[in-house]
Amino acid sequence: MLGKMAASVAEHGEDAFRTVFRFYKRRNPPPDFSQVIDFSKTVENERVFATELDHGSLSEEDACRAGLRPVKDWRAFSLQGYPGFIFISNPFLLGSQQYWVKQCLKTYPQKPNVCNLDMHMSPTETENIWEKSIDGIRKKGKREPRSLLEKLRWVTLGYHYNWDTKTYSADHYSPFPVDLHSLSQKVAAACGFPGFKAEAGILNYYRSDSSLGIHVDESELDHTWPLLSFSFGQTAVFLLGGTKRQDPPTAMFMRSGDIMVMSGSSRLLYHAVPCIIPAPASDPLPPCLGQHLGKEAGSDGLIKDVSEVEWEVCSKYLLTSRVNMTVRQVLGLGQTFPTALPRLGAVAESSGYHEESGQNAKKRKSESGYEEDS
Repeated sequence: MLGKMAASVAEHGEDAFRTVFRFYKRRNPPPDFSQVIDFSKTVENERVFATELDHGSLSEEDACRAGLRPVKDWRAFSLQGYPGFIFISNPFLLGSQQYWVKQCLKTYPQKPNVCNLDMHMSPTETENIWEKSIDGIRKKGKREPRSLLEKLRWVTLGYHYNWDTKTYSADHYSPFPVDLHSLSQKVAAACGFPGFKAEAGILNYYRSDSSLGIHVDESELDHTWPLLSFSFGQTAVFLLGGTKRQDPPTAMFMRSGDIMVMSGSSRLLYHAVPCIIPAPASDPLPPCLGQHLGKEAGSDGLIKDVSEVEWEVCSKYLLTSRVNMTVRQVLGLGQTFPTALPRLGAVAESSGYHEESGQNAKKRKSESGYEEDS
């Protein structure tokens, strides 16, 4: 039914993507998710087929050091009509997702990285978001005000994206995290992109009423390298469209641990996240997040155990939240930034493509760096 409706809209030159986006974003009545592809359960069919990865690109030992299973054990898929798009269904070792969640909540928001809170708060106020938030998160349910961590919407790494000009520049940069670079490089190599350099990252922090507007990631200067997307926490619906807004998108679930790779002709397609799926009361946290780190990860790798105290905070946060890391290579071989770009200043809190429903939705919508459809 949804497909026919979007196709009918597209025939008349209207915005089919927006129609589908609104369908999945609506709350009353709730949307029907029967047409959403679930790669955790999917078998090959006319729309979905298995993708052969480069097993020789990454030794089992190197994969384990990054918290990943051997490449031969990854379940990777492609979609009919989307060449260059690869969906990897949770290739992480038992317990290793906890490390990346902790990095997103505790480590990566630290200075000198940039976040949405920086415009209206001083550097000293946002210097340690984790420490200033953990008590409030632990006391949730006792009418505690929202902590800084719960107000966090995005963090930028490496070359910091400027939401107003939609550009990167050489003079707005901080060192890219070594561990995330290593993880990204290994995943990219397995997908046929050896030599990938993680130069910029955008972390998005979704609450239960958040969405990500319809957009194309085209600000990087070299589009021959893939865009990598890592998901942790609650399940979301992801929409992947075409090169025009009139192209009806395909809907798929993004579950905790899933990785998406957008390359080739799929690198510059419209995409969006219309909604976060409410977790069942009987199983509020994805089971894969409750597992402890196995011995196979070793003690000499990137992945370290997350303490019980740290995971208590992380798990409470994730009960109603999702975290996504997108990693990009900005520059091609021998490429440099144009000298004509203006020097970038502070990043505004209201800028970005991350949106919420609720009383502030209209204000956030008008100020968003990417278009939000409601």
